[in-house]
Amino acid sequence: MVRLIPRETKFFDMFAEVSNNLTAGANLLLHMLRHHEEIPSAVEKFRAIEHRGDDMTHAILTKLNQTFITPFDREDIHRLAASLDDVLDFMNSAPVRLVMYNISAPPPPAAELAQLILQQTKELAQAVSLLEKNQHVLEHCAEVNRLENEADLVSRKAIAQLFDEEKNPITLIKMKELFEVLETATDKAEDAANVLETVVLKSA
Repeated sequence: MVRLIPRETKFFDMFAEVSNNLTAGANLLLHMLRHHEEIPSAVEKFRAIEHRGDDMTHAILTKLNQTFITPFDREDIHRLAASLDDVLDFMNSAPVRLVMYNISAPPPPAAELAQLILQQTKELAQAVSLLEKNQHVLEHCAEVNRLENEADLVSRKAIAQLFDEEKNPITLIKMKELFEVLETATDKAEDAANVLETVVLKSA
């Protein structure tokens, strides 16, 4: 049957922009956690990436309200936009904590968690790029989930080590919170992967 009103496919390009911005943020986050001396300037750059992500999310939701026929379910478009934005928001929570708590030398597990976040964002970007053709998306989603499990282990080990070795209770609270926001970012990446899985399975 001929479709009289074509589906609006621009959403795929918009999500690609969001996921690329997410990867840029993850790259910068990892850089600042590895190069402590650059934290002040990197925090400003990250703020710009976070604002750009907010603008992109708003553009998707505006487009959604203006579009009659979407490439996949409207609620899934909304959920995907929101879940990708959540990843960036929790990534942004890390540099916020670095400044707020005056953490000038983040411990190595923070960079380890940021490395896992970066890997997740790359997998999400790959999944999003394949979404229109609906090919191999689930493989990348599965890898995002595996990386989240790995991040859980890293976070638990880092927090346990904190309680064993850190004698200053204020420092312990600061570092624990830093680890937790980074680990939550990996949870949010898994949430985004779950939305992508839902989209693929509905169209199978």
